[in-house]
Amino acid sequence: MKVLRKILYALAVLLALCCAFIMICAVRPDVTARLKDALYRGETATAADTAARDTVYEPQSERGGTEEESQNGGAAQNAEREDAAGQEAVQPAAGPETAGLRSDNTADYVAPTEADIVVPADVLGKNGYRQIEGDAQQIGEADADDIRSRLDYGHTGDGLDFDAAYYPYYAMLDDTGKHVYRQIYANADAVYPDFMPVEDVTSAQLRNIFEAVCNDHPELFWMETAYACKYISSGQCVEINLSFNRTAQELDSAKSAFDGQVDGIVSEAQALSGDYEKEKYVHDQLLDRIAYNAGAEMNQSAYSALVNGQTVCAGYARAFQHIMQKLGIPCYYCTGYAGESHAWNIISLDDGFYNVDATWDDSAGGTYDYFNRTDEDYASSHIRQELSVYLPPCRGQLYLGPKQSGMPESGAETPLRSVYDTGVPKDRIFTDIDSYYQDCYDQIMDNGIGDYTFYNVVTGGELASEIMENYYSDAYKEAYMQRALDDLGAAYGTWEILPEPLQGGMYLFTHKMDMRQE
Repeated sequence: MKVLRKILYALAVLLALCCAFIMICAVRPDVTARLKDALYRGETATAADTAARDTVYEPQSERGGTEEESQNGGAAQNAEREDAAGQEAVQPAAGPETAGLRSDNTADYVAPTEADIVVPADVLGKNGYRQIEGDAQQIGEADADDIRSRLDYGHTGDGLDFDAAYYPYYAMLDDTGKHVYRQIYANADAVYPDFMPVEDVTSAQLRNIFEAVCNDHPELFWMETAYACKYISSGQCVEINLSFNRTAQELDSAKSAFDGQVDGIVSEAQALSGDYEKEKYVHDQLLDRIAYNAGAEMNQSAYSALVNGQTVCAGYARAFQHIMQKLGIPCYYCTGYAGESHAWNIISLDDGFYNVDATWDDSAGGTYDYFNRTDEDYASSHIRQELSVYLPPCRGQLYLGPKQSGMPESGAETPLRSVYDTGVPKDRIFTDIDSYYQDCYDQIMDNGIGDYTFYNVVTGGELASEIMENYYSDAYKEAYMQRALDDLGAAYGTWEILPEPLQGGMYLFTHKMDMRQE
């Protein structure tokens, strides 16, 4: 009788627990969805994922050395790099900007303020980096159920891993973020655009994860730096959508063209003796092969730089990153502010890390003004932002590049003239681009045919950068120059535009003109 009573008590407890679970599911449908996902998740790994298990991703190095060194990506040298990346410093505050990051991320980089940034005249407007664009849309439970019924996880990336010495943004993520990172990488590699996330992540977490994939993998040149996602009221993402550019339509031929350019530079660089010599050779080759063009197609990709030969800062930086990684030299994509949103590189050499800005070096026939510089050197012109603040500080000294015309010595101040010093009258100081263009037209018409120089001043770095971008992209021709040529009856003209930063955030523009009728 006692045994029967115990059995009845146990059944009653079990029945109560079942009723409680049913009530929870009725009130919180997302619990049911998560249980469904957990049961379904194990069934979606593809054959490609199974074959890729336990794969450790390192760049396809062309370096020499022992087999053990090759397999470990230069473990002895990388240990110091990983230690540098993990030094204790300021703990970031919690918020959307740190969503999905490891709790032990540290920031040893000290950012200057935007008000202290002065963009040198010879590189004004040579930016063009576009921040990651995420389109997050909230949907109802019915739509979420429809997504779960028709989408799978695609390529989960299970078994992949990425060496922190070469893929620092992966190392910044927590375990959940790393899992979704591997999934996004695998699906981008397979050109698989729409899938459910393999982990419960919010839209804020997803943005950092997607940024990490983009920043670590310039070889995925066919993937756009934009994505979309759908999420439910709890914040959980239920669908991720990747976008691809036109090269994805003929990917084999695009990869062949891309790899051909990369391999040509790598094979020549590989014959050089040291990492610094290889780095300098790659830097010089990119400057010889690439032209800055704000309107270049696919200009956020390494493909635009290496195959098309026209790009903006993002293309220069991704191309440099990819080639250096192929040479087995850790090189990172760094984003921030330099008068406008900008991208450059951080490279690891024997004694530490250095900043490299190939875009800004690609001026005046090619310079080394921004080649292998410390954070102190860059403090007057570059500020790291987004996830790049967690990259290692740049303090190397042995391989500092030769200084030329554009960059002042570390700690030195560049004296700026005032508007009064220039002699430009107040009626030639402009706050908008249309007024600036009209003044240029008026001064050309006043001076007419011949060889002469005229001046005007604009206020603010953003306006000055916009003006210079339009000169680089030839947009100024439609804005005023062609009209001036036509109205003068000039057969042709040559001109040189020289910007100069002034005190108070103003910029002097010197226009050297040569207008001819024959």
